[in-house]
Amino acid sequence: MAAAAVDSAMEVVPALAEEAAPEAAGLSCLVNLPGEVLEYILCSGSLTAADIGRVSSTCRRLRELCQSSGKVWKEQFRVRWPSLMKHYSPTDYVNWLEEYKVRQKAGLEARKIVASFSKRFFSEHVPCNGFSDIENLEGPEIFFEDELVCILNMEGRKALTWKYYAKKILYYLRQQKILNNLKAFLQQPDDYESYLEGAVYIDQYCNPLSDISLKDIQAQIDSIVELVCKTLRGINSRHPSLAFKAGESSMIMEIELQSQVLDAMNYVLYDQLKFKGNRMDYYNALNLYMHQVLIRRTGIPISMSLLYLTIARQLGVPLEPVNFPSHFLLRWCQGAEGASLDIFDYIYIDAFGKGKQLTVKECEYLIGQHVTAALYGVVNVKKVLQRMVGNLLSLGKREGIDQSYQLLRDSLDLYLAMYPDQVQLLLLQARLYFHLGIWPEKSFCLVLKVLDILQHIQTLDPGQHGAVGYLVQHTLEHIERKKEEVGVEVKLRSHEKHRDVCYSIGLIMKHKRYGYNCVIYGWDPTCMMGHEWIRNMNVHSLPHGHHQPFYNVLVEDGSCRYAAQENLEYNVEPQEISHPDVGRYFSEFTGTHYIPNAELEIRYPEDLESVYETVQNIYSAKKEDVE
Repeated sequence: MAAAAVDSAMEVVPALAEEAAPEAAGLSCLVNLPGEVLEYILCSGSLTAADIGRVSSTCRRLRELCQSSGKVWKEQFRVRWPSLMKHYSPTDYVNWLEEYKVRQKAGLEARKIVASFSKRFFSEHVPCNGFSDIENLEGPEIFFEDELVCILNMEGRKALTWKYYAKKILYYLRQQKILNNLKAFLQQPDDYESYLEGAVYIDQYCNPLSDISLKDIQAQIDSIVELVCKTLRGINSRHPSLAFKAGESSMIMEIELQSQVLDAMNYVLYDQLKFKGNRMDYYNALNLYMHQVLIRRTGIPISMSLLYLTIARQLGVPLEPVNFPSHFLLRWCQGAEGASLDIFDYIYIDAFGKGKQLTVKECEYLIGQHVTAALYGVVNVKKVLQRMVGNLLSLGKREGIDQSYQLLRDSLDLYLAMYPDQVQLLLLQARLYFHLGIWPEKSFCLVLKVLDILQHIQTLDPGQHGAVGYLVQHTLEHIERKKEEVGVEVKLRSHEKHRDVCYSIGLIMKHKRYGYNCVIYGWDPTCMMGHEWIRNMNVHSLPHGHHQPFYNVLVEDGSCRYAAQENLEYNVEPQEISHPDVGRYFSEFTGTHYIPNAELEIRYPEDLESVYETVQNIYSAKKEDVE
């Protein structure tokens, strides 16, 4: 009977939503239903927010059921934006109708800004002040971020340009928030020893689009601790560590009891869970990200040591980090508490080497050199993080394929957050932005900052003035060139000087010599590179040399290349090109080719028609042959 009443009422609601009049047919039937049945109907998911608004205006009873802080509007909010519900406590009073309006407004603002980015920044990288309008937005930042995530999660292979800029904006917003958190963390007193928290901030900053939190990583470590306790119970059922509660920081002083914990840890980590040092792929940034260390169960000495240290301390073993050269270690005190200790009163633990315990001599043997006693000393959180970021910085300088140098940019940001007066790194950051074409604000700001620092060190290193002067000069020259720039260059295929151009933007191609797949995003009637590039790339050895069309292509390995026409051919099995900049130039992948976005089409207005003809001739003919 109740089910029948619900079904009957469900048929009445749309009519009410359409007419919104008290005398609409079925109103009395609806309002006479029990409150819980009415609420069930209104929360069923078949009504939009506009429907709820209209229904609530029909009579007092429905208006009371649809009150702004009630279940109906909460359900509307939850169904529309489910990922936001984790930010609300069940005990909080929330005006759900107001939250709905604010979130909807934030979504419209986000889409407006994302839509503007392509037109504003198509010809250059987004400058440092390009996000200023985002920083000045009203309303909760989580609402704005949620809309960006919604854009990124749009299904299909459309809206590629929207996704491209939504990703950039989200990347920036999250990094700014994480960097502020890291700076606040670094202000903690020296005795604040949350090494894991600092490592997670580094992980988050380098992976801002991933869902990484200290809470989740700690939960994974807690599960490892539980396994260690299970093993420890088999060794000593009365071990004091087994009585520790979550969050306790008690330390065990007896060496024998500490040894039992370490034995149990080594068994669980290296034998049961198969954690190991990554010797095969040592120079991989993933080895430094704590969430990846836990997923892949491998890392390098510093990341493996932080995991080992965190587990040991939770179980009462007071291990300490040692910034040993070439191989990060932990030390375990063997001397009596309060005694005067030297480096020989410690055992050194190699977490990278399956928890092996080393003497001083064995430590030196490990790295193949004698070191001073000072290098066996304990280091604070900031020094540990400095070493982690220094490793990332070294890896960033080795980047070859990723031409955006994202890892190098991220690690420079992190290092300068900890040590803002590092002149060499400031200069490197300025040069990097010059190289990437992020003009002119950020580089100029960096140059001015370096100039301020150089006032204090000019007597020590006067040669730096030349580097800074070079950057300032070229910044000012670029500003002047920007003032003189005219409209975009438009290339018409029908023009006589373009008669030899065979391929069009958006086509999926294959390189005849190197075999890579790529998509064309620009072309020139002849090679436009300088003589040095032509010589270095041995262009003169080609049958047609540099007097032939050349194409700008996005390659599947993430690189951008400039290829001669004679080296390219149609890809008879076209596929998506997984290049990070595809969305900068194209709005959609059709399955056979890419469709240029509005900005690229302005520059090549006749190419799209040529693409359609090519696709029809190449792929339709192939389909007929297969049939």
